[in-house]
Amino acid sequence: MSGPTSESRFVDSFETRISDIDSVDIDKLHALSMSVAWPHRREDWQFLREFGQGIAAVDEIGRILGSAMWFPYDGRFATIGMVVTSPRLQANGAGQWLMGHALDQVAGRNLGLNATRAARRLYLSLGFVQEAPVLQCQGEAILPPDVELPPGAEVRGVEADDLEAIATLDRLAFGADRRLLLSRLLANSKGVVLIRAGRIEAFSLCRRFGRGHVIGPVVAGNDADAIAVVHPHAIEHAGAFLRLDTREKGGTFADFLSRCGLPIFDIVTTMSLGDPWLPVPGRRGTHEPKTYALVSQALG
Repeated sequence: MSGPTSESRFVDSFETRISDIDSVDIDKLHALSMSVAWPHRREDWQFLREFGQGIAAVDEIGRILGSAMWFPYDGRFATIGMVVTSPRLQANGAGQWLMGHALDQVAGRNLGLNATRAARRLYLSLGFVQEAPVLQCQGEAILPPDVELPPGAEVRGVEADDLEAIATLDRLAFGADRRLLLSRLLANSKGVVLIRAGRIEAFSLCRRFGRGHVIGPVVAGNDADAIAVVHPHAIEHAGAFLRLDTREKGGTFADFLSRCGLPIFDIVTTMSLGDPWLPVPGRRGTHEPKTYALVSQALG
């Protein structure tokens, strides 16, 4: 950034100021995301506020015109998310102003985010680099076909003592320690782990979100293991709304999602500022775990 970002600006002749997101009425944040057709419930906003930090643009008459959040995982990396600007704020070109404040708060860290089509140009102007598409797969789930477990594998529900192994596996796939986030997710999710030779080698979590349930994160070393830990969730939620965000554009995992009634609904773009977020294609070891499904587009 070239210098400190102004703390206020005028929108529709009303002065709009930056406020801490924790000081804002959560119902107004919910109304903000509804105004741009985002699916987040009041409870989804509350979960994000408990884990992350953020700002909101509030005008003199109490309208919430925008928000931006960041989720630091360590001193080196953070994700940016929940960057929402009302049509009124967009029309005044204030998105860069709001993002300027967010970037000031995470200066010195490598950053990652998942950009909607509408926001991609803004992030490119701020120096973010495009890395990979994210496929938002969702719909009314259908009963999936039976699948055979991979050789030597068994699956079971997540237990409280699994946190350490899950966090270690996730760190290898994600590139940063998300132990605190995973601990909170475990308290609000139903999970499945795949065990081979007494060791957890894949896991998935599924929780209430938006219009129904979302599956994520999913971490596994290969498509077959990923399918094995997603399959129980697909069975449980057959006939109901289900969502999974993935970077897997093809292969057996993508085919499996289609057979579960989860077609591609939208595509966003993973972007980074600083060091690359995602592993360089071709350099990932054959047996190294990778992220098959995001926690959410805000958290990665």
